Amino acid sequence: MKNTKIKRTLLDALATAGKIIRSNFGKEQTITKKGRFNLVTEIDKASEKAVVGLILKRFPDHSILAEESPAILGSEYRWIIDPIDGTTNFAHGFPIVSVSIGLERDGRLEMGGVFDPFRKELFFAERSQGATLNGKRIHVSKAKTLEDSLLATGFPYDRNIKPDDYLGMLRVFLPRIQGIRRGGSAAIDLCYVACGRFDGYYEMKLAPWDKAAGMMIVEEAGGRLTDFSGASLTLEGLQNLATNGLIHAEMLAALEPFKHLGRSFS
Repeated sequence: MKNTKIKRTLLDALATAGKIIRSNFGKEQTITKKGRFNLVTEIDKASEKAVVGLILKRFPDHSILAEESPAILGSEYRWIIDPIDGTTNFAHGFPIVSVSIGLERDGRLEMGGVFDPFRKELFFAERSQGATLNGKRIHVSKAKTLEDSLLATGFPYDRNIKPDDYLGMLRVFLPRIQGIRRGGSAAIDLCYVACGRFDGYYEMKLAPWDKAAGMMIVEEAGGRLTDFSGASLTLEGLQNLATNGLIHAEMLAALEPFKHLGRSFS
């Protein structure tokens, strides 16, 4: 019964945030900066306030880790929230944006949902129950080689400091793949791996709220998640690789020159 209530709360929170994002899209925003390229809009804060408020109303003892506010410590359940994944896109009127909510119990991801309010696509997964898109089961792709693959990536906020590292990663893949995309929402990129639109995705320096829900969805869709050395992906890890599993070894080999880069926020 509790899992049913948790799932309903997660889905309600995604829908609530999605309405806030969609209704304010294209309007003039008050924008602040957490770093040179790291933007925050008033809608990030409004979305997060609505999501956290809804969750705590139903589960007042639960823990919260959300991007725009201090962590709340509570029970063994922890909600990991990105109120707008793709804030730079949102601020510029580019409609690749999502809401991402993951749920842990005792440090283990158990549930995750990502909602794209512009395409009205809801990705959801619960441990051992599979992954779905708008209620229909999804699976990773069957591409067997990089030559047959479409990849996705992103560039961290410190790209002005370490451009050679990130361009170097891009350079090793460009001659070997069918194409590569950079959409600007890590949560959507992970979900696109889960449903087979992308065959693989890599990126450095994702925060826990960027990837918690997406990790759950990729895993339940049959994908593989590691760092650049092949170790299991963690929420704290800086190196992020998600694939259909079939091209994972090839991607690890391509990323081998970069596995020395920082692996953890700690």
